[in-house]
Amino acid sequence: MTAATKTIPQQAEEFLSHPDFAEVQRVVRNAPPRYRNEMGKYSIHRASTCVSCGKCVEICQYGVHTKPEGYRQVIRPFDYKCIGPECEKSGRFCIANCPQHALSLDENPVFKTLGDCRWTPDLLASNWIMAETGRQPPKHLESQTGNSGGGFDRLRFVFPDKIPSGLRREDISTELLLNKRKNDSRPKIKIDVPWYGGGMSFGSTNIRAQLAKVRAAKAWNTFSCTGEGGYPERFIPYKDYMITQVATGLFGVREETIQRARIVEFKYAQGAKPGLGGHLLGDKNTPAVAAMREAVVGTSLFSPFPFHSVYSIEDHKKHLDWIAHVNRTALLSAKVSTPNDVEMVAVGSYCAGAHIVHMDGSYGGTGAAPNIAKKNIAMPIEYAISNVHQFLVAEGVRDEVTLIVSGGIRNPWDIAKAIAMGADGVVMGTAELVALGCIRCGCCESGRGCARGICTTDDELLQLLTVDWCTQRLINLHTAFRECLVDILYRLGIESVAALRGRTDVLMHLDYQNDKDRKQ
Repeated sequence: MTAATKTIPQQAEEFLSHPDFAEVQRVVRNAPPRYRNEMGKYSIHRASTCVSCGKCVEICQYGVHTKPEGYRQVIRPFDYKCIGPECEKSGRFCIANCPQHALSLDENPVFKTLGDCRWTPDLLASNWIMAETGRQPPKHLESQTGNSGGGFDRLRFVFPDKIPSGLRREDISTELLLNKRKNDSRPKIKIDVPWYGGGMSFGSTNIRAQLAKVRAAKAWNTFSCTGEGGYPERFIPYKDYMITQVATGLFGVREETIQRARIVEFKYAQGAKPGLGGHLLGDKNTPAVAAMREAVVGTSLFSPFPFHSVYSIEDHKKHLDWIAHVNRTALLSAKVSTPNDVEMVAVGSYCAGAHIVHMDGSYGGTGAAPNIAKKNIAMPIEYAISNVHQFLVAEGVRDEVTLIVSGGIRNPWDIAKAIAMGADGVVMGTAELVALGCIRCGCCESGRGCARGICTTDDELLQLLTVDWCTQRLINLHTAFRECLVDILYRLGIESVAALRGRTDVLMHLDYQNDKDRKQ
């Protein structure tokens, strides 16, 4: 029997027996970086006067210094784990305690070249540590904000002096209901964390990274998304945790892929490049990608903007009705960008029948999205959230819409801020890629451009990743994110993510605070 003649259940059974599809569990396991020594904030140098006495191994609490069994010498430091001068406060500072004074500490000059103003070196390293350990990053890294000078980076939480008695961290709920429509017969799907994975198309991202995303989603009872590149058969065993996306190019959209989905997302626009549509350059369009997209190998593929069959809410409703007829149980999601009248777009999507309104702000997308579009077209998501939330409240439909936002969500603090401003939950994209080792080089559009083998279709670079390693890194990341989110809620005295929604009173904007201080 050939692959072409096998039924979907037969294909699913075959894929389930593949080692890639071993059962995944929500368990934190150490997942060290793929390279001998990841880039960290500090560099430790060991001089030739070192006699390998092992003192540094004995006193270091962070695993920087090791002397494996059978080795005569202490091996090169894992200095990406070093917290630097902060360690002096503990009295276990290896530099000061070395009997031979053979150790010295410097800031790593390469570290400073990483990232950008939104994804600073500290934020990248924080994400890597969470993906490795499943715990919140150490305090020597600024893990809460970047240096963009605006948006989430100018917002701070105002924590009360006292936490309400009786509130316990273990009782705090992070669940999110995705279908809030009253008198709706479709499933009341609930996820365990207020986020799910963003759409990354087959062809834009390494298939092993995509599989890891949905495996981690299964472990955490949430979702990942196919993106607009079609639905590879290797996703079938995880169909209950995969959102099918229907975009303007209709690449790989088939009736059977819609029928197996629990959520179908119409992608009307992407916040990073509204008005431009999607694009996949020719050197990423391999035979496998071309077969999935029903295209010619090596040609650049462009998704038009917009859907040329949708110019009104009535047209939008016809689209959603089409999906609702093909799949009688799926939830319907509309992914839109953030124009000036985004609140009208949101209420229009609700009126058309969408269960989920997914707003994508201007700072999302991979390095393939042009900077000229990212920085000049759509509204930053921080401005759009409150506008839409307040408008839906005024229209009396806020409690029937699940408002999901994306476009620059980097860490648990951004997630909490977005929800406090009025969102129900968020979509993560770049944060998941960073967890797999992304250094934000911005070469995602090229087939061999990704030095870390993440956003690539190249067979050689594909070997840099394994499904199991990527899966564990993402499970760890979700664990650390939830731990931090629960800590924020606990410090605010709020019992659930749902109760945080719209609580702008717990937020403070630095610009307004500075104005207030000057007046005083």
